Amino acid sequence: MNFFGFGQTAEIDIVLNDAETRKKAEHNSEDGRKDKYFLFYDGETVSGKVNVTLKYPGKRLEHNGIKVEFVGQIEMYYDRGNHHEFVSLVKDLARPGELTQSQTFDFEFTHVEKPYESYTGQNVKLRYFIKVTITRKLSDITKELDIVVHTLSTYPDLNSSIKMEVGIEDCLHIEFEYNKSKYHLKDVIVGKIYFLLVRIKIRHMEIDIIRRETTGTGASVYNENDTIAKYEIMDGAPVRGESIPIRLFLASYELTPTMKDVNKKFSVRYFLNLVLIDEEDRRYFKQQEIILWRKGDIVKKSMSHQAIIAAQRFEGSSNPERSHSQSAEDFPNAMTGAPSEETFTDPDLEQAVNAAQR
Repeated sequence: MNFFGFGQTAEIDIVLNDAETRKKAEHNSEDGRKDKYFLFYDGETVSGKVNVTLKYPGKRLEHNGIKVEFVGQIEMYYDRGNHHEFVSLVKDLARPGELTQSQTFDFEFTHVEKPYESYTGQNVKLRYFIKVTITRKLSDITKELDIVVHTLSTYPDLNSSIKMEVGIEDCLHIEFEYNKSKYHLKDVIVGKIYFLLVRIKIRHMEIDIIRRETTGTGASVYNENDTIAKYEIMDGAPVRGESIPIRLFLASYELTPTMKDVNKKFSVRYFLNLVLIDEEDRRYFKQQEIILWRKGDIVKKSMSHQAIIAAQRFEGSSNPERSHSQSAEDFPNAMTGAPSEETFTDPDLEQAVNAAQR
Protein backbone atom coordinates (compact mmCIF):
# COMPACT_ATOMS: atom_id res chain seq x y z
CA MET A 1 0.00 0.00 0.00
CA ASN A 2 1.02 3.64 -0.38
CA PHE A 3 0.38 5.79 2.72
CA PHE A 4 1.15 9.53 2.66
CA GLY A 5 3.08 9.23 -0.60
CA PHE A 6 5.49 6.59 0.67
CA GLY A 7 6.31 3.44 -1.24
CA GLN A 8 6.94 2.79 -4.90
CA THR A 9 4.34 4.30 -7.19
CA ALA A 10 5.85 2.93 -10.42
CA GLU A 11 7.32 -0.27 -11.77
CA ILE A 12 10.39 -0.43 -14.01
CA ASP A 13 10.94 -3.06 -16.69
CA ILE A 14 14.17 -3.34 -18.74
CA VAL A 15 13.83 -5.03 -22.15
CA LEU A 16 16.79 -5.60 -24.47
CA ASN A 17 16.22 -4.90 -28.15
CA ASP A 18 17.48 -8.34 -29.20
CA ALA A 19 16.01 -10.25 -26.26
CA GLU A 20 14.23 -12.75 -28.51
CA THR A 21 17.33 -13.73 -30.47
CA ARG A 22 20.21 -13.18 -28.06
CA LYS A 23 21.79 -16.32 -26.63
CA LYS A 24 21.60 -17.03 -22.91
CA ALA A 25 24.23 -18.64 -20.71
CA GLU A 26 24.03 -20.38 -17.36
CA HIS A 27 25.83 -18.72 -14.49
CA ASN A 28 26.13 -19.63 -10.83
CA SER A 29 24.67 -17.33 -8.21
CA GLU A 30 26.07 -16.80 -4.72
CA ASP A 31 23.78 -19.42 -3.22
CA GLY A 32 24.88 -22.04 -5.76
CA ARG A 33 21.82 -21.85 -8.01
CA LYS A 34 22.21 -21.81 -11.77
CA ASP A 35 20.33 -19.10 -13.60
CA LYS A 36 20.28 -18.10 -17.26
CA TYR A 37 21.31 -14.61 -18.31
CA PHE A 38 21.67 -12.81 -21.63
CA LEU A 39 25.16 -13.39 -22.99
CA PHE A 40 27.39 -10.56 -24.23
CA TYR A 41 30.95 -10.22 -25.44
CA ASP A 42 33.52 -7.46 -25.27
CA GLY A 43 32.75 -4.58 -27.64
CA GLU A 44 29.10 -5.45 -28.22
CA THR A 45 26.47 -2.73 -28.08
CA VAL A 46 23.93 -2.92 -25.26
CA SER A 47 20.59 -1.36 -26.16
CA GLY A 48 16.95 -1.67 -25.19
CA LYS A 49 13.92 -0.02 -23.72
CA VAL A 50 12.96 1.05 -20.22
CA ASN A 51 9.26 0.76 -19.49
CA VAL A 52 8.02 2.86 -16.56
CA THR A 53 4.53 1.81 -15.54
CA LEU A 54 2.56 3.91 -13.07
CA LYS A 55 0.81 1.80 -10.45
CA TYR A 56 -1.94 4.31 -9.91
CA PRO A 57 -3.33 5.66 -13.21
CA GLY A 58 -4.22 9.33 -13.05
CA LYS A 59 -1.75 10.03 -10.23
CA ARG A 60 1.39 11.95 -11.10
CA LEU A 61 4.90 10.72 -10.34
CA GLU A 62 7.25 13.52 -9.42
CA HIS A 63 10.94 12.80 -9.87
CA ASN A 64 14.35 14.47 -9.98
CA GLY A 65 15.45 12.69 -13.12
CA ILE A 66 15.55 9.22 -14.67
CA LYS A 67 18.83 7.61 -15.70
CA VAL A 68 20.15 4.29 -16.97
CA GLU A 69 23.60 2.92 -16.16
CA PHE A 70 25.76 0.11 -17.48
CA VAL A 71 28.02 -1.10 -14.67
CA GLY A 72 30.80 -3.62 -14.34
CA GLN A 73 31.85 -4.15 -10.75
CA ILE A 74 33.80 -6.41 -8.43
CA GLU A 75 32.44 -7.24 -5.01
CA MET A 76 34.62 -8.82 -2.33
CA TYR A 77 32.47 -10.84 0.06
CA TYR A 78 34.53 -9.80 3.07
CA ASP A 79 34.06 -6.13 2.14
CA ARG A 80 30.51 -5.96 0.84
CA GLY A 81 30.12 -2.28 1.63
CA ASN A 82 32.63 -1.32 -1.08
CA HIS A 83 31.97 -2.10 -4.73
CA HIS A 84 34.87 -1.63 -7.12
CA GLU A 85 33.53 -0.41 -10.46
CA PHE A 86 35.73 -0.87 -13.53
CA VAL A 87 33.01 0.08 -16.04
CA SER A 88 30.50 2.85 -15.36
CA LEU A 89 28.43 4.41 -18.15
CA VAL A 90 25.46 6.71 -17.53
CA LYS A 91 22.76 8.11 -19.79
CA ASP A 92 19.95 10.44 -18.75
CA LEU A 93 16.51 9.32 -19.88
CA ALA A 94 14.44 12.20 -18.50
CA ARG A 95 15.08 15.52 -16.84
CA PRO A 96 13.52 16.37 -13.47
CA GLY A 97 9.78 16.71 -13.77
CA GLU A 98 6.74 14.49 -13.46
CA LEU A 99 5.16 11.54 -15.22
CA THR A 100 1.42 11.68 -15.76
CA GLN A 101 1.22 8.35 -17.56
CA SER A 102 3.28 5.25 -18.21
CA GLN A 103 6.17 5.90 -20.55
CA THR A 104 8.89 4.06 -22.50
CA PHE A 105 12.47 5.29 -22.92
CA ASP A 106 15.08 4.03 -25.38
CA PHE A 107 18.74 3.59 -24.42
CA GLU A 108 21.92 2.48 -26.13
CA PHE A 109 25.49 1.96 -24.96
CA THR A 110 27.59 1.62 -28.11
CA HIS A 111 30.50 -0.82 -28.36
CA VAL A 112 30.80 -1.25 -24.60
CA GLU A 113 34.15 -2.38 -23.26
CA LYS A 114 33.74 -5.51 -21.16
CA PRO A 115 37.31 -6.49 -20.32
CA TYR A 116 36.70 -9.34 -17.86
CA GLU A 117 34.62 -12.50 -17.72
CA SER A 118 31.66 -12.71 -15.36
CA TYR A 119 32.65 -14.72 -12.30
CA THR A 120 31.09 -15.88 -9.05
CA GLY A 121 33.58 -17.49 -6.68
CA GLN A 122 34.16 -18.35 -3.05
CA ASN A 123 35.17 -14.85 -1.97
CA VAL A 124 34.57 -12.56 -4.92
CA LYS A 125 31.98 -11.78 -7.56
CA LEU A 126 32.43 -9.96 -10.87
CA ARG A 127 29.18 -8.91 -12.45
CA TYR A 128 27.76 -6.69 -15.20
CA PHE A 129 24.31 -5.16 -14.98
CA ILE A 130 22.01 -2.49 -16.36
CA LYS A 131 20.52 -0.25 -13.69
CA VAL A 132 17.63 2.20 -14.05
CA THR A 133 17.04 4.81 -11.34
CA ILE A 134 14.08 7.14 -10.88
CA THR A 135 15.44 9.73 -8.46
CA ARG A 136 12.96 10.99 -5.88
CA LYS A 137 13.14 13.13 -2.76
CA LEU A 138 12.32 10.42 -0.25
CA SER A 139 13.33 7.13 -1.84
CA ASP A 140 14.58 6.24 -5.32
CA ILE A 141 12.94 3.61 -7.49
CA THR A 142 15.53 1.27 -9.03
CA LYS A 143 15.66 -1.83 -11.19
CA GLU A 144 18.65 -3.96 -12.21
CA LEU A 145 19.12 -6.45 -15.03
CA ASP A 146 22.16 -8.69 -14.81
CA ILE A 147 23.94 -9.97 -17.91
CA VAL A 148 26.80 -12.45 -18.38
CA VAL A 149 29.99 -11.64 -20.26
CA HIS A 150 32.30 -14.24 -21.80
CA THR A 151 35.82 -13.40 -22.93
CA LEU A 152 37.00 -15.14 -26.09
CA SER A 153 40.51 -15.95 -27.21
CA THR A 154 42.16 -17.25 -30.36
CA TYR A 155 44.12 -20.49 -30.48
CA PRO A 156 47.49 -19.96 -28.74
CA ASP A 157 50.41 -19.84 -31.17
CA LEU A 158 52.75 -21.47 -28.65
CA ASN A 159 51.30 -24.45 -26.84
CA SER A 160 54.08 -26.82 -25.91
CA SER A 161 53.63 -30.13 -24.17
CA ILE A 162 54.44 -30.62 -20.49
CA LYS A 163 56.83 -33.37 -19.50
CA MET A 164 58.36 -33.92 -16.06
CA GLU A 165 60.17 -36.59 -14.11
CA VAL A 166 59.19 -36.72 -10.45
CA GLY A 167 59.63 -39.10 -7.60
CA ILE A 168 60.83 -40.01 -4.14
CA GLU A 169 64.46 -41.02 -3.82
CA ASP A 170 65.01 -44.80 -4.05
CA CYS A 171 61.25 -45.40 -3.70
CA LEU A 172 59.33 -44.05 -6.65
CA HIS A 173 60.28 -42.55 -9.99
CA ILE A 174 57.65 -41.67 -12.55
CA GLU A 175 57.50 -39.57 -15.67
CA PHE A 176 54.29 -37.82 -16.68
CA GLU A 177 53.42 -35.71 -19.67
CA TYR A 178 50.43 -33.77 -20.96
CA ASN A 179 49.97 -32.97 -24.63
CA LYS A 180 49.53 -29.22 -24.05
CA SER A 181 49.91 -26.52 -21.42
CA LYS A 182 46.93 -24.42 -22.56
CA TYR A 183 43.44 -25.86 -23.04
CA HIS A 184 40.15 -24.35 -24.12
CA LEU A 185 37.12 -25.09 -21.96
CA LYS A 186 35.81 -27.85 -24.27
CA ASP A 187 39.21 -29.42 -24.80
CA VAL A 188 40.53 -32.89 -23.94
CA ILE A 189 43.60 -33.38 -21.76
CA VAL A 190 45.64 -36.20 -23.25
CA GLY A 191 48.65 -37.57 -21.40
CA LYS A 192 50.69 -40.53 -20.24
CA ILE A 193 52.29 -41.64 -17.01
CA TYR A 194 55.37 -43.89 -17.07
CA PHE A 195 56.51 -45.83 -14.00
CA LEU A 196 60.32 -45.99 -14.08
CA LEU A 197 60.83 -47.19 -10.49
CA VAL A 198 58.19 -48.59 -8.14
CA ARG A 199 59.16 -49.65 -4.62
CA ILE A 200 56.01 -48.36 -2.92
CA LYS A 201 52.83 -50.40 -2.91
CA ILE A 202 50.55 -47.98 -4.73
CA ARG A 203 46.89 -48.94 -4.87
CA HIS A 204 45.23 -45.88 -6.38
CA MET A 205 46.05 -42.92 -8.58
CA GLU A 206 43.93 -40.00 -9.71
CA ILE A 207 44.14 -36.57 -11.30
CA ASP A 208 42.29 -33.65 -9.75
CA ILE A 209 41.42 -30.34 -11.36
CA ILE A 210 41.90 -27.65 -8.73
CA ARG A 211 40.74 -24.06 -9.03
CA ARG A 212 42.70 -21.61 -6.92
CA GLU A 213 41.03 -18.28 -6.25
CA THR A 214 43.36 -15.59 -4.90
CA THR A 215 41.98 -12.38 -3.42
CA GLY A 216 43.56 -9.45 -1.64
CA THR A 217 47.01 -7.93 -1.94
CA GLY A 218 50.19 -7.82 0.08
CA ALA A 219 49.98 -9.39 3.52
CA SER A 220 46.22 -9.91 3.23
CA VAL A 221 46.34 -12.35 0.30
CA TYR A 222 43.93 -15.27 0.70
CA ASN A 223 43.90 -18.45 -1.39
CA GLU A 224 40.79 -20.60 -1.72
CA ASN A 225 41.26 -24.01 -3.34
CA ASP A 226 38.28 -25.79 -4.86
CA THR A 227 38.49 -29.30 -6.30
CA ILE A 228 36.46 -29.17 -9.51
CA ALA A 229 36.98 -32.78 -10.63
CA LYS A 230 38.47 -36.09 -9.52
CA TYR A 231 39.45 -38.45 -12.31
CA GLU A 232 40.64 -41.96 -11.44
CA ILE A 233 43.36 -43.14 -13.79
CA MET A 234 44.56 -46.29 -12.01
CA ASP A 235 43.23 -48.77 -9.50
CA GLY A 236 45.79 -51.36 -8.46
CA ALA A 237 49.54 -51.68 -8.09
CA PRO A 238 51.63 -50.59 -11.08
CA VAL A 239 54.86 -52.31 -12.15
CA ARG A 240 58.08 -50.93 -13.50
CA GLY A 241 57.83 -49.98 -17.15
CA GLU A 242 54.07 -49.69 -17.12
CA SER A 243 52.43 -46.80 -19.00
CA ILE A 244 49.06 -45.37 -17.96
CA PRO A 245 47.13 -43.26 -20.53
CA ILE A 246 45.20 -40.15 -19.55
CA ARG A 247 42.21 -38.72 -21.39
CA LEU A 248 40.21 -36.14 -19.47
CA PHE A 249 37.29 -34.31 -21.12
CA LEU A 250 36.93 -30.77 -19.77
CA ALA A 251 33.51 -30.05 -21.25
CA SER A 252 31.72 -31.93 -18.46
CA TYR A 253 33.09 -29.67 -15.71
CA GLU A 254 32.19 -26.14 -14.64
CA LEU A 255 35.31 -24.21 -15.56
CA THR A 256 36.16 -20.61 -16.34
CA PRO A 257 39.11 -19.17 -18.23
CA THR A 258 42.27 -18.50 -16.27
CA MET A 259 42.16 -14.98 -14.86
CA LYS A 260 45.36 -13.20 -13.86
CA ASP A 261 45.23 -10.15 -11.59
CA VAL A 262 41.74 -9.00 -12.59
CA ASN A 263 41.62 -5.26 -11.95
CA LYS A 264 44.31 -5.91 -9.32
CA LYS A 265 41.64 -7.53 -7.13
CA PHE A 266 41.71 -11.28 -7.69
CA SER A 267 43.07 -14.14 -9.80
CA VAL A 268 41.72 -17.54 -10.81
CA ARG A 269 44.20 -20.26 -11.73
CA TYR A 270 43.86 -23.96 -12.50
CA PHE A 271 46.09 -26.89 -11.61
CA LEU A 272 46.28 -30.54 -12.49
CA ASN A 273 47.01 -32.38 -9.26
CA LEU A 274 48.48 -35.87 -9.63
CA VAL A 275 47.65 -37.91 -6.51
CA LEU A 276 49.07 -41.32 -5.61
CA ILE A 277 47.80 -43.28 -2.59
CA ASP A 278 49.69 -46.26 -1.18
CA GLU A 279 48.35 -49.21 0.81
CA GLU A 280 48.93 -47.34 4.06
CA ASP A 281 46.74 -44.45 2.83
CA ARG A 282 49.67 -42.09 2.48
CA ARG A 283 49.11 -39.55 -0.24
CA TYR A 284 51.71 -38.19 -2.63
CA PHE A 285 51.04 -35.04 -4.66
CA LYS A 286 52.41 -33.20 -7.66
CA GLN A 287 50.75 -30.08 -9.02
CA GLN A 288 51.07 -28.57 -12.47
CA GLU A 289 49.46 -25.31 -13.54
CA ILE A 290 47.58 -25.20 -16.84
CA ILE A 291 46.07 -22.26 -18.69
CA LEU A 292 42.37 -22.40 -19.59
CA TRP A 293 40.81 -20.18 -22.24
CA ARG A 294 37.44 -19.82 -23.91
CA LYS A 295 37.17 -20.54 -27.60
CA GLY A 296 34.55 -18.82 -29.73
CA ASP A 297 31.83 -20.75 -31.55
CA ILE A 298 33.38 -19.81 -34.90
CA VAL A 299 36.99 -20.94 -35.26
CA LYS A 300 39.13 -21.18 -38.36
CA LYS A 301 39.16 -24.69 -39.73
CA SER A 302 42.91 -24.55 -40.15
CA MET A 303 43.33 -23.99 -36.44
CA SER A 304 41.12 -26.95 -35.57
CA HIS A 305 43.04 -29.07 -38.06
CA GLN A 306 46.32 -28.06 -36.47
CA ALA A 307 44.99 -29.08 -33.06
CA ILE A 308 44.04 -32.54 -34.37
CA ILE A 309 47.44 -33.04 -35.97
CA ALA A 310 49.19 -31.96 -32.77
CA ALA A 311 47.20 -34.48 -30.71
CA GLN A 312 47.94 -37.27 -33.19
CA ARG A 313 51.63 -36.49 -33.17
CA PHE A 314 51.66 -36.49 -29.39
CA GLU A 315 49.92 -39.85 -29.07
CA GLY A 316 51.99 -41.51 -31.80
CA SER A 317 55.41 -40.16 -30.93
CA SER A 318 57.76 -42.04 -28.67
CA ASN A 319 59.96 -39.01 -28.12
CA PRO A 320 57.83 -35.83 -28.01
CA GLU A 321 59.28 -32.39 -27.58
CA ARG A 322 60.38 -31.86 -24.02
CA SER A 323 58.90 -28.60 -22.88
CA HIS A 324 58.04 -28.13 -19.24
CA SER A 325 55.94 -25.82 -17.15
CA GLN A 326 56.57 -25.98 -13.41
CA SER A 327 54.25 -24.48 -10.84
CA ALA A 328 54.10 -26.99 -7.97
CA GLU A 329 53.22 -26.30 -4.37
CA ASP A 330 55.02 -27.74 -1.36
CA PHE A 331 52.88 -30.42 0.28
CA PRO A 332 53.68 -33.05 2.89
CA ASN A 333 54.89 -36.18 1.09
CA ALA A 334 55.13 -34.15 -2.11
CA MET A 335 57.05 -35.67 -5.00
CA THR A 336 59.90 -33.62 -6.36
CA GLY A 337 60.96 -33.09 -9.94
CA ALA A 338 63.19 -30.83 -11.96
CA PRO A 339 61.59 -29.08 -14.92
CA SER A 340 63.48 -27.86 -17.94
CA GLU A 341 64.64 -24.26 -18.28
CA GLU A 342 61.66 -23.33 -20.48
CA THR A 343 58.67 -22.02 -18.56
CA PHE A 344 55.43 -20.27 -19.47
CA THR A 345 55.30 -16.73 -18.22
CA ASP A 346 52.58 -14.11 -17.99
CA PRO A 347 53.33 -12.67 -21.47
CA ASP A 348 52.43 -16.05 -22.94
CA LEU A 349 49.07 -15.88 -21.19
CA GLU A 350 48.47 -12.29 -22.19
CA GLN A 351 49.16 -13.11 -25.82
CA ALA A 352 46.39 -15.69 -25.70
CA VAL A 353 43.72 -13.86 -23.74
CA ASN A 354 44.23 -10.37 -25.19
CA ALA A 355 43.48 -11.49 -28.75
CA ALA A 356 39.71 -11.05 -28.33
CA GLN A 357 37.56 -12.71 -30.99
CA ARG A 358 34.19 -11.11 -31.48
